[in-house]
Amino acid sequence: MATANSLLSLLDDSVIAAPSWRIRSSQRRRGGSAAVVMMRRRQRSDVRRKVRTLKKLIPNCESMGVEGLFKETAEYIAALQRRVKVMQTVVDALATPSDDE
Repeated sequence: MATANSLLSLLDDSVIAAPSWRIRSSQRRRGGSAAVVMMRRRQRSDVRRKVRTLKKLIPNCESMGVEGLFKETAEYIAALQRRVKVMQTVVDALATPSDDE
């Protein structure tokens, strides 16, 4: 029968090491989370920049929160689409030859 010492000698140190769920969170953070943190910061700054740009594009939205900004943006887009339809109707009406001529 194999003794405990002979069984332990067969095992590799990596097998005996603590499972990943027992590693402290501070130890996990050291591995590559700096890149993750930088990526999240960059994403947040990109979102902030895009929100600022959107606030400049939509009339009277400079002091509005993000939720209100998105609602106002949707309404503004719908209003612009209605304007385009009206203008297209006017162009079509003016482009067709009238029967009077």
